[in-house]
Amino acid sequence: MSVQTFTYQQPFQLESGVILPQYHLAYSTLGTLNPAKDNVIWVFHALTANSQPDEWWEGLVGEGKIFDPADYFIVCVNMPGSAYGSISPLDTNPETGAPYHHEFPWFTPRDMVRAYEPLRQHLGIEKIFIGIGGSMGGQQLLEWAIEVPERFQHIIPIATNAFHSAWGIAYNASQRMAIEADASWKEKRDDAAMEGLKVARSIALLSYRHYDAYAKSQQEANNELPAMFRSESYQRYQGKKLADRFNAFSYFFLSKGMDSHNVGRARISVQAALNTIKAKALVIGISNDLLFPINEQEYLAAHIPDAQFRSLSSFYGHDGFLLEYAQITEAIQGFLKINKQKIYNSTIS
Repeated sequence: MSVQTFTYQQPFQLESGVILPQYHLAYSTLGTLNPAKDNVIWVFHALTANSQPDEWWEGLVGEGKIFDPADYFIVCVNMPGSAYGSISPLDTNPETGAPYHHEFPWFTPRDMVRAYEPLRQHLGIEKIFIGIGGSMGGQQLLEWAIEVPERFQHIIPIATNAFHSAWGIAYNASQRMAIEADASWKEKRDDAAMEGLKVARSIALLSYRHYDAYAKSQQEANNELPAMFRSESYQRYQGKKLADRFNAFSYFFLSKGMDSHNVGRARISVQAALNTIKAKALVIGISNDLLFPINEQEYLAAHIPDAQFRSLSSFYGHDGFLLEYAQITEAIQGFLKINKQKIYNSTIS
């Protein structure tokens, strides 16, 4: 999957009221759009991933997988604000000639999907056969399916919600506080607050994983006093791992974008917004997800018309949406089989 860049060279207004003179998106495609243009899979990535799902969702996207480029035209866009090629806080602010840094006009999930519409037109796509995304990717998917109900034939939101919870916002706020507590955060330089970013990632990981995962993988090997606890070493490792590939500004503003997610904003209500979705929906939740509890996916399935619901169990908690390939594949296969039969039955009747 090679990364390409799309530039929209017209004014674009964000929900905040800020008007950008233009923006650019990094995106990747895999496979070929067929003559009927009915084989599009649009993948939405989560908080710190990129536009190459064959790298981070290799169990679902790739040769021989359920989303095989031999059969589908697979599209994935890097979220605006991210560190992987789309407009970001490290880009030049045209008003000042210097990087945005702290003044970045961050995007809500609704802003993001509105920014994807011109790219969709550029790619010659009318209908999307399947839209799929987990966590913040699922938030974008839901927004788009509500904004343009005719756009998707099927949607598969995984481990996501209709609005971000007070619990989830508190987690993200704590991470931003860790970044702000880094003395270098106030400095206008690309590598500001990297130590704060490491702490933020450590906090986040506690919401991504489950008690059982730590008990099984990070428990001390014996009863002796260690020089460093295994779980502490793991947290430090994960913080450094993210800091080596990301930046604090992108993390800060993307987390604000996640917190802003609420499909009911400027609409009648959350329930009314979900009820406008026309795509056939499979909502997948993870039974021991701490960050996006299963009741949030049950809520989605209850208010999206005729939605199907599937609960998965995972040793990993929320991160299961990235790792439980076999369970997710089986759920999608069953969903598509059922809906193919429904389409057939309606045709012959």
